[in-house]
Amino acid sequence: MTLTNSTSLIERAQNEDVTDDDIDPAAPPKRRTFTSEQKLAILAAYDEATGPGAKGAYLRQEGIYSSHISEWRKARDVGSLAGLDGKPKGARSTDKKEVDRLRKKNERLEAELDKTRTALDIMGKVHALLEGISKSADTEDK
Repeated sequence: MTLTNSTSLIERAQNEDVTDDDIDPAAPPKRRTFTSEQKLAILAAYDEATGPGAKGAYLRQEGIYSSHISEWRKARDVGSLAGLDGKPKGARSTDKKEVDRLRKKNERLEAELDKTRTALDIMGKVHALLEGISKSADTEDK
């Protein structure tokens, strides 16, 4: 925006002639992601930095934290390329999610089955008890 545009916008604002189209909201921030090649290049450049404050200056220049370097270095040393592909730590495959969902459902159904078996066992005992009482009541009347 030039000075004349901002001046005219200020004048229009004072006259209450500003519309929603004149307001340009900032875009929401977007999380940066790094490819495995970028991470390896950053690690190499960081390791090459020598001298007092050179490593910190490099981190500020790239806009990253030392914790990123630590994580990427561990992943590199382990040889885990999956750790360098930019996936979030908590990302799970759909297969694992499905297995977890089915495992929970199975546990719930097994608990329900145990309750049903216990109830049937109790009902069987009650039936036997009532049958015994009924037979004893029939013999006493005769």
